[in-house]
Amino acid sequence: MNVIFKIWRQEHAAVEGYFKTYEVDGLTEDMSFLEALDHLNETLVLINEKVIAFESDCREGICGQCGVFINGRAHGPHQHITTCQLHMRSFKDGDTIVVEPWRAEAFPIVKDLVVDRSAFDRIIQQGAYITAKTGTAPEAYAIPISKEISERAMDVAACIGCGACVAACKNASAALFTSAKINHLNQLPQGRPEEHSRLLDMVAQMELENFGSCTFTAACEVECPAEISINSIAEMNARYIKAKLFG
Repeated sequence: MNVIFKIWRQEHAAVEGYFKTYEVDGLTEDMSFLEALDHLNETLVLINEKVIAFESDCREGICGQCGVFINGRAHGPHQHITTCQLHMRSFKDGDTIVVEPWRAEAFPIVKDLVVDRSAFDRIIQQGAYITAKTGTAPEAYAIPISKEISERAMDVAACIGCGACVAACKNASAALFTSAKINHLNQLPQGRPEEHSRLLDMVAQMELENFGSCTFTAACEVECPAEISINSIAEMNARYIKAKLFG
């Protein structure tokens, strides 16, 4: 299988980037997309050219590190998967594949396809946790939680923080990510004591990080690997007013 990769190359954020074209052969349909990039990097090493920088860790769709734009879509041509779950069988022999990093002011480019997503970490630091007495953890059934609430909490807890929601949004909004982290804990008894301060602090940090505003285009919902609904954003917005009044 032969393809043409047009890949964004950029040494660091302070210099201009550009697309560079690579003709790659020897691929198979069973290769994952990241394995195809590995194959390309092996050929670059042989010709003493700098390898393409990209992120990955688990390669199982769990960690969210691998996100890139592929032919203009976050994570590639399919909905609700990560880049590492994409396989070359999704392309045809001779295809041109355009690969570029996330595009958002809050995600500055580190190098090539790698962006700095530490803005997400700073949002999490403002309240995506609970404070509890230390000691032996209680049994799971010790705190009764209805099935409906536990399922809603688990649905948003599935967020892996990949940044596809930000990259897909025309405003580069982080509302889906932030709402998922807030609603996960605010729906559970363990998170209720800090629900107002958590919401206010995390939303304030999101705004400080220069993410755009949400205008409910639902592009984030389409590209989210965890299939998190924009209902999560609506719930965050509704609870925000209550938090301002009673927080």
